[in-house]
Amino acid sequence: MAEVVQHRIEERIPELEQLERVGLAHIDTVTRNKRIHHVISYEINVLELIKKRRAHIHYQFKREEIEFPIIHRINSIFRRATNKWKDDVQLWLSHVAFCKKWATKGQISKVFSALLAVHPDKPALWIMAAKSELEDRNSSESARHLFLRALRFHPNNKKVYQEYFRMELLHCEKLRKQKQELEKADMDLGEYEFSPEILSGKLAEVVYKDATGKIKEAEFVISLLNIATIFDFTKDLQDSILKDLQTNYKEDSLTWDFMAKRELEAPGAGEELRSAKGRASDINRREEHCCQVYEEGNALQTVCSLVCSQRGLLSAVAAVAMEMKECYLDWSYSTRGYKKARKTFTSLQNNRPLSKAFFTRMIEIEKEQENPKMNNLREYYERVLEEFGTSDDDLWLQYIQEELGPLGQPENCGKIHWRAMKFLEGESVERFTSKYTLLQTGHLLRSN
Repeated sequence: MAEVVQHRIEERIPELEQLERVGLAHIDTVTRNKRIHHVISYEINVLELIKKRRAHIHYQFKREEIEFPIIHRINSIFRRATNKWKDDVQLWLSHVAFCKKWATKGQISKVFSALLAVHPDKPALWIMAAKSELEDRNSSESARHLFLRALRFHPNNKKVYQEYFRMELLHCEKLRKQKQELEKADMDLGEYEFSPEILSGKLAEVVYKDATGKIKEAEFVISLLNIATIFDFTKDLQDSILKDLQTNYKEDSLTWDFMAKRELEAPGAGEELRSAKGRASDINRREEHCCQVYEEGNALQTVCSLVCSQRGLLSAVAAVAMEMKECYLDWSYSTRGYKKARKTFTSLQNNRPLSKAFFTRMIEIEKEQENPKMNNLREYYERVLEEFGTSDDDLWLQYIQEELGPLGQPENCGKIHWRAMKFLEGESVERFTSKYTLLQTGHLLRSN
């Protein structure tokens, strides 16, 4: 081992002499620090020193005589280290980071190729390698090849498909910008490859169809649509994805939730939004469109109710309608405050199907106000008990606890208890009786 180290030191003598002449290092200092586990860090420190002092050195040394040999040697050390400790992914990535920083990008592909040969089971590494080909080496073909290889190992990996889809759109965007710049410069486009298929994003559409053919989930389709919306040339692609979403996943609550939020968050006209009146008009327009989506969900439910073999679908659509009401109530409160939330609640409280969460959320909103009104709380409790009072013993107990709280009137509790015993059915009566007894004896904590 000593002979090997000595031989490597002797090989460096010309370079060390050059370093010493320009005042960047001393031979005795270098040799004292020649320990194997410090080699890489030392070599990189030398490079950093050269980089910092290059502008202040009067001796105009040739870069290839000093920097390039060190860079070459560090690459060699990394290769030997990763060959010995193949499982150390962080070591591989350190090599990649070094190559990026010191302008040896041609080496990056080789490092990733060796890394993926050892760790093909890690999708994140395939994605990193493909991004490097696109961003560091400007090679969309190599990036595409890596994504296709990744999908052979991970045919149903969502993240790989998402990044592949994004890569194709990025490549398309770049080509479109190049074409525009060349046209502005009035240059001949004949020698450049700007086919209509590439410029329109057809390759991204192919990725989308392949991905959604293998991964049949509304959430995944929505994730691809969100990626497409980043790019301003994808209107046709977005329309196609929306159509697929509404056609193939109309029974999924995520679809209707997404569609409703899309209407609420849609951008308004620029000039119109400059005035308060314009902003109010824009919000009303969004709410109206959101309600249209909601009504479409209800219409679908009505159609489904006419079929004795589509009960599963009917149940799913009912869940969508309920979730949309909750989302709309939350949106009204977060964007326009308590008065709008109360107005939304009033308009939807009789529009079935209804969920317990829709009512309890309105109760929470009331209690969040600086001066909550007990009459309003009673109104909400009475309404939710009309819908769920025969089976939900907890609602009755919560109503009683509100009356026992600082805003309520304890004398009303007896009447509420009597009504609960009258309305509750089956086992819920026994549960209510037991919990009410615990509440009276102080063994059930009050919510207030």
